[in-house]
Amino acid sequence: MSLNRTELVAAVAEKASLTKVQADAALSALQDVIVESVGKGEAVKITGLLSVERVERAARTGRNPRTGEEIAIPAGFGVKLTAGSALKKAVG
Repeated sequence: MSLNRTELVAAVAEKASLTKVQADAALSALQDVIVESVGKGEAVKITGLLSVERVERAARTGRNPRTGEEIAIPAGFGVKLTAGSALKKAVG
């Protein structure tokens, strides 16, 4: 089972005594802040919940699975999510 955005907005609205419109705006703002910060290379840490950071990936050689031909994979960036203690405790 998973929680989609609509269900998340409704749950946040109920827990925080907000309207669904206010909860959706807060969730959108949180998303914007995380995307902008990580895009600039800044880590975002929500103590107990999670941390999100941009990581560098080195250039490497890979293989095309169809042909077996070697291909060059350029250096780039990825995103690393780390679960915080409260999140780990909830699933553990």
